[in-house]
Amino acid sequence: QEQLVESGGGLVQSGGSLRLSCAVSRSIFGYLLMAWYRQAPGKERELVASLTRADSTHYADSVKDRFTISKDNAKNTLYLQMNSLKPEDTAVYYCNGRRVVAGGPTDYWGQGTQVTVSS
Repeated sequence: QEQLVESGGGLVQSGGSLRLSCAVSRSIFGYLLMAWYRQAPGKERELVASLTRADSTHYADSVKDRFTISKDNAKNTLYLQMNSLKPEDTAVYYCNGRRVVAGGPTDYWGQGTQVTVSS
Protein backbone atom coordinates (compact mmCIF):
# COMPACT_ATOMS: atom_id res chain seq x y z
CA GLN A 1 0.00 0.00 0.00
CA GLU A 2 1.28 3.43 -0.93
CA GLN A 3 2.04 5.71 1.97
CA LEU A 4 3.14 9.31 1.87
CA VAL A 5 3.84 10.86 5.26
CA GLU A 6 4.46 14.58 5.64
CA SER A 7 6.30 16.26 8.49
CA GLY A 8 7.92 19.57 9.28
CA GLY A 9 4.95 21.87 9.54
CA GLY A 10 4.47 24.29 12.39
CA LEU A 11 4.11 27.88 13.47
CA VAL A 12 6.61 30.42 12.19
CA GLN A 13 6.83 34.19 12.08
CA SER A 14 6.58 36.14 8.85
CA GLY A 15 9.94 36.07 7.09
CA GLY A 16 10.92 32.77 8.65
CA SER A 17 11.66 29.40 7.09
CA LEU A 18 10.41 25.84 7.31
CA ARG A 19 11.33 22.62 5.55
CA LEU A 20 8.61 20.09 4.85
CA SER A 21 9.43 16.44 4.28
CA CYS A 22 7.39 13.69 2.64
CA ALA A 23 8.55 10.14 3.23
CA VAL A 24 7.26 7.63 0.70
CA SER A 25 6.84 3.93 1.39
CA ARG A 26 8.00 2.78 -2.04
CA SER A 27 10.88 3.82 -4.24
CA ILE A 28 10.59 7.45 -5.25
CA PHE A 29 11.81 6.43 -8.71
CA GLY A 30 8.43 4.85 -9.30
CA TYR A 31 6.69 8.21 -9.30
CA LEU A 32 6.32 10.04 -12.59
CA LEU A 33 5.68 13.26 -10.75
CA MET A 34 5.81 14.42 -7.17
CA ALA A 35 4.34 17.64 -5.90
CA TRP A 36 3.31 19.79 -2.98
CA TYR A 37 -0.17 21.22 -2.79
CA ARG A 38 -1.74 23.44 -0.17
CA GLN A 39 -5.23 24.29 0.96
CA ALA A 40 -6.11 27.32 3.01
CA PRO A 41 -9.41 27.59 4.91
CA GLY A 42 -12.27 28.31 2.55
CA LYS A 43 -10.09 27.92 -0.53
CA GLU A 44 -9.49 25.20 -3.08
CA ARG A 45 -6.41 23.05 -2.99
CA GLU A 46 -3.69 24.54 -5.18
CA LEU A 47 -0.44 23.33 -6.65
CA VAL A 48 2.61 24.83 -4.96
CA ALA A 49 5.49 23.04 -6.66
CA SER A 50 6.14 19.90 -8.68
CA LEU A 51 9.13 17.78 -9.59
CA THR A 52 9.26 15.24 -12.40
CA ARG A 53 11.22 12.03 -12.48
CA ALA A 54 13.65 13.85 -14.78
CA ASP A 55 14.09 16.57 -12.13
CA SER A 56 12.17 19.25 -13.98
CA THR A 57 10.51 21.68 -11.58
CA HIS A 58 7.50 23.95 -11.67
CA TYR A 59 6.41 26.54 -9.14
CA ALA A 60 3.30 28.56 -8.56
CA ASP A 61 3.95 32.24 -9.22
CA SER A 62 3.17 33.06 -5.60
CA VAL A 63 6.09 30.99 -4.29
CA LYS A 64 8.73 31.41 -7.01
CA ASP A 65 12.12 32.44 -5.65
CA ARG A 66 11.00 31.59 -2.10
CA PHE A 67 10.27 27.86 -2.16
CA THR A 68 12.42 25.00 -3.45
CA ILE A 69 11.24 21.47 -4.15
CA SER A 70 13.78 18.65 -4.07
CA LYS A 71 14.12 14.95 -3.38
CA ASP A 72 16.57 12.52 -1.87
CA ASN A 73 16.37 9.31 -3.87
CA ALA A 74 18.34 7.32 -1.33
CA LYS A 75 15.94 8.31 1.46
CA ASN A 76 12.81 8.15 -0.70
CA THR A 77 11.90 11.56 0.59
CA LEU A 78 10.51 14.70 -1.04
CA TYR A 79 11.22 18.13 0.44
CA LEU A 80 9.86 21.62 0.26
CA GLN A 81 12.17 24.33 1.55
CA MET A 82 10.10 27.41 2.30
CA ASN A 83 11.87 30.72 2.88
CA SER A 84 10.62 34.26 3.39
CA LEU A 85 7.28 32.92 4.54
CA LYS A 86 4.25 35.18 4.47
CA PRO A 87 0.94 34.98 6.34
CA GLU A 88 -0.75 34.08 3.05
CA ASP A 89 1.34 30.89 2.95
CA THR A 90 -0.71 29.62 5.88
CA ALA A 91 -2.40 26.38 4.82
CA VAL A 92 -2.38 22.63 5.14
CA TYR A 93 0.35 21.33 2.86
CA TYR A 94 -0.10 17.99 1.12
CA CYS A 95 2.40 15.74 -0.57
CA ASN A 96 1.28 14.16 -3.84
CA GLY A 97 2.79 11.40 -5.91
CA ARG A 98 1.65 10.16 -9.31
CA ARG A 99 2.39 6.63 -10.50
CA VAL A 100 1.20 4.54 -13.42
CA VAL A 101 -1.08 1.79 -12.12
CA ALA A 102 -2.78 -0.68 -14.49
CA GLY A 103 -1.82 1.47 -17.44
CA GLY A 104 -3.16 4.73 -16.08
CA PRO A 105 -1.97 7.53 -13.77
CA THR A 106 -2.95 7.27 -10.13
CA ASP A 107 -2.48 9.99 -7.54
CA TYR A 108 -1.49 9.28 -3.96
CA TRP A 109 -1.77 11.79 -1.13
CA GLY A 110 -0.36 12.29 2.32
CA GLN A 111 -2.44 13.31 5.30
CA GLY A 112 -1.24 16.90 5.27
CA THR A 113 0.81 19.07 7.60
CA GLN A 114 -0.27 22.46 8.94
CA VAL A 115 1.86 25.52 8.25
CA THR A 116 0.91 28.69 10.06
CA VAL A 117 2.71 31.97 9.44
CA SER A 118 2.07 34.75 11.92
CA SER A 119 2.38 38.41 11.00
